[in-house]
Amino acid sequence: MIQNNSDSPSISGETDSIVEHPLNVTRLEVTRLGFNTSLSSEQRAVLLSAIGDPDDRVRAGALGALVRLSGKEADQAVIEPAEVEAAWRAAQVDQSPNVRRRAAELAPKVRDLLIVLVIELAEDSDETVAEAAAWALGEMVGEQYQREDTALADATLERLAISHKDALVREACVAALGAREVGLSTILAACSDKPAVRRRAVLALSPFEGPEVDAALQNALTDRDWQVRQAAEDLLGIDAERQGKDDGDDGADEDASQDADQLGG
Repeated sequence: MIQNNSDSPSISGETDSIVEHPLNVTRLEVTRLGFNTSLSSEQRAVLLSAIGDPDDRVRAGALGALVRLSGKEADQAVIEPAEVEAAWRAAQVDQSPNVRRRAAELAPKVRDLLIVLVIELAEDSDETVAEAAAWALGEMVGEQYQREDTALADATLERLAISHKDALVREACVAALGAREVGLSTILAACSDKPAVRRRAVLALSPFEGPEVDAALQNALTDRDWQVRQAAEDLLGIDAERQGKDDGDDGADEDASQDADQLGG
């Protein structure tokens, strides 16, 4: 588990060479640079240097800008993929949970990022970091990830969905399992957790079928939390069926009224 160790460096050795001379910039400045379609050499140096800024808000903003510029929005490849990955790895072990959380949020957008690195963040000692990492794992699906790594991600999410002390983390893990379409038994177990987790568990049942799923949804219809009941109704299409019946009844009454009028006339 990653600990908040104030004695550890905020950046890894991989990025030492690009932050030897930190510049005095603000979070707003680095954020704005991330929306440029091209960068001058000076602006590029500012962003790379900001990864080592003393202010954790600037470091988080710089990472977001670098990731954005490495995407399709950038006209020129002024930020190399290796530089983005190095910056992300620095943020992953940053002493500030704000920076680690930002790294987790951006993980699905970092090209060729190893999913095991995000799994490490899901084990973070800070609940907000772990929650963000769980969400990210739900987004990191596809053939670009090695099977062994995805299996480890699935197992980690299942374990944390049941055992993590923080309900928000459990909720995020359950949602990620649903997005990854795995862990049915764990999702079913989560249907007995706290209301917010139960709500998310019901929604996470969407990609699954079978008698166990049907039974869980039927049980959720009588849950004491109205949002859990609403989620089950949405998945079962009860509102649509009820609306259709109501519309049909209204139409039948209207026809009967018209017939009576005609007979009376």
